[in-house]
Amino acid sequence: MKNKYIDIIEQTHEWPQSEFTLEDGELLFHDVYLMDLIKRYGTPLKLTYLPKISSQIQKTKMWFKVAMVKANYNANYNYCYCTKSSHFSFVIEEALKNDIHLETSSAFDINIIEKLIDKGAFNKDRHIICNGFKLPQYIANIARLANNGNKNIIPILDNKGNWLIWTRPSEEKFK
Repeated sequence: MKNKYIDIIEQTHEWPQSEFTLEDGELLFHDVYLMDLIKRYGTPLKLTYLPKISSQIQKTKMWFKVAMVKANYNANYNYCYCTKSSHFSFVIEEALKNDIHLETSSAFDINIIEKLIDKGAFNKDRHIICNGFKLPQYIANIARLANNGNKNIIPILDNKGNWLIWTRPSEEKFK
């Protein structure tokens, strides 16, 4: 029975991947000794390598472009970064450098987008797909975003109660 972490990695992933190397039995990530980081910061340890975010987005956009040409699909493709995959501003700002849109899943995500708008990192003309279950605060935050001039909000209405909130006549733009 194999019970080392490296054995699990070798069983489940193509190994080694280009960003990981082994040197004298030590695991490196982009030439950084991971054990040094673990000794300093402890575990669990999460690494975010910003250049990889952009390269993966560009790779995905290319795959779609090729597939669309092969399928003779004549429409636009809009990459939407899901904010729940990482709420860190530096990660989202890196993703936004790639001409993308955002997908939210909670009221908290709307606050993040508003901060990005305030910083000038997010253009109000980009698409915002509002996915996830719509609790009252999430609905209120989406409405606030719409009322503040965001033109391309796409709320995913996932239950009958949401329809009533979004379609009820009101003197306000949205309620």
